[in-house]
Amino acid sequence: MKHKTLLIDLCIIVLGALLFVTGIGGVRLFDWDEINFAESAREMILTGDWFNVQINFESFWEKPPLFIWMQALSMKLFGIGEFAARLPNAIMGIITLLTLFHIGCKTENTRFGILWAGLYAISFLPFFYFKSGIIDPWFNYFIFLGIYFFARYTYKGASALRTRHAALSGLFTGLAVLTKGPVGFLIFALTFFVWLVFRKFRLDFKWKDVAVYLLMLALAGGAWFIALAASGHSEVIKDFIDYQIRLFETQDAGHGGFLLYHFVILLFGVTPASFLALSSFKRKPLQEEEESRTAGLFRWMMCSLWVVLILFTIVRTKIVHYSSFCYFPITFLGAWAAARMMDGKIKFGWWHRVLLIATAAFYGIVLTALTLFDRFKHLVVPLVDDPFAVSCMEASSNWKGFEPFVGLIMIACTVWFCIRFGKSRKISAFAPLAAGNLLFAMTAILCAVPEVEKYSQASAVDFYIERQGEDCYVQPAYFKSYAQYFYTNRQPENNCEDFEWLSKGALDKPCYFVVKDIPEHVERIKEDAPDARFLYRRSGFQFFMRKESACEKDAESDDSNEAKVE
Repeated sequence: MKHKTLLIDLCIIVLGALLFVTGIGGVRLFDWDEINFAESAREMILTGDWFNVQINFESFWEKPPLFIWMQALSMKLFGIGEFAARLPNAIMGIITLLTLFHIGCKTENTRFGILWAGLYAISFLPFFYFKSGIIDPWFNYFIFLGIYFFARYTYKGASALRTRHAALSGLFTGLAVLTKGPVGFLIFALTFFVWLVFRKFRLDFKWKDVAVYLLMLALAGGAWFIALAASGHSEVIKDFIDYQIRLFETQDAGHGGFLLYHFVILLFGVTPASFLALSSFKRKPLQEEEESRTAGLFRWMMCSLWVVLILFTIVRTKIVHYSSFCYFPITFLGAWAAARMMDGKIKFGWWHRVLLIATAAFYGIVLTALTLFDRFKHLVVPLVDDPFAVSCMEASSNWKGFEPFVGLIMIACTVWFCIRFGKSRKISAFAPLAAGNLLFAMTAILCAVPEVEKYSQASAVDFYIERQGEDCYVQPAYFKSYAQYFYTNRQPENNCEDFEWLSKGALDKPCYFVVKDIPEHVERIKEDAPDARFLYRRSGFQFFMRKESACEKDAESDDSNEAKVE
């Protein structure tokens, strides 16, 4: 049995490396989040200040430093770039699958461990997130382990290990706080409270274990904040807390959405696990295994799922990864339901088949439509009111030609799974489903995303890359971006963002303005910087330059002459 487990571990490591590491350096980082964190890591290396998180060489109080430390270390080893920025999450993908496999084996059996890890790997959004450069894969993993080890603490018959489980729960919850902030503890605390409500506030505990939990939480999650206060940077803590509150109270940075935004994202983004998991919501699903470990973890996963869904439904800012912790409970519930289907306790119904096939068809059609977009965009343009979007459509893509067939293969594999699993109820029936989903996901990452980028940020990023090594200012006008920092390889002496001075002042070096190709914005930059020279426009953006002022040149010339005389 031990040799079989080691063999499965090796397979997970090899397949995980192939799936998650392949291609992570082939696509530019996307604004905002990916570039935001990568830029903080770059500046950490450039300044040598590994204690303070910075953006544009100024304090950045929105995120704690743990994930940025990981990226900075990766960049020290592999160089500053997309590969190094995304590598920590690729590694986390492998760690996550190994963790889920072993927890699944410990909770139930090897089959359940394979189902849980497998469903996590082949579900679309979890797969994509392991190939990104954002914080959430590590953040969610730490929260999950914090909840899991506390669930272990509440199991009967484990009294000898309870203190250890309390310590591990506090440690991982604290690491979640150090990764993204106090919302990590908030998710744990709310999940614990809901669990207590259903338990009618019955919990057998020792005060020693409470003290151990709080100590580990404070050491892991609070050490950096305490160090900030001790070093005289308490204003960073205040700004950080104010930012967290603002996310709950306001719609941040235009990231709004309808009320059930996260429900829809998770249902159709974490497929196929989400459709299988729907069977776990029937009445009294655990009546036959009331005291098992599976039942215990089931309750914790169900509580955490609803806590996160409700919490981020209330939060006005709607961003896809805000509810990404739910990938853990959804894939657990999906594996639980799949195992019961295989045992004949739950029916694999016609509606499962309809949802799986219809969603596969939808994704296949979307991929095909993207490859054909250039041929038909002249029909779409008259229907679009946004001038920026219309300008972005001027870009052209370069598809390989096989991409539509990948969509057809995924649909065929899904149909094959629905037929085989309905008849055999064996774990081997998941093989075609996994193959189809992973082929589609890899094609989307390696082929579709680079082409889609051409219609969004490519022309601006290309412009920034051309400015590398040039002593100049680069300023996006009337929109927020982090790309100009990372892709110009900005140095501390070029960090000025005083728009009034850059547009009208006596410059000591050239300043480039990047403006979205929106008529109002273009006219506005001409008014704000009347001596700025138009350079060119390209798919979504227009580019302008103000030269350094004559008086500055004369002053430099005088300084040079004086130096020669001396």
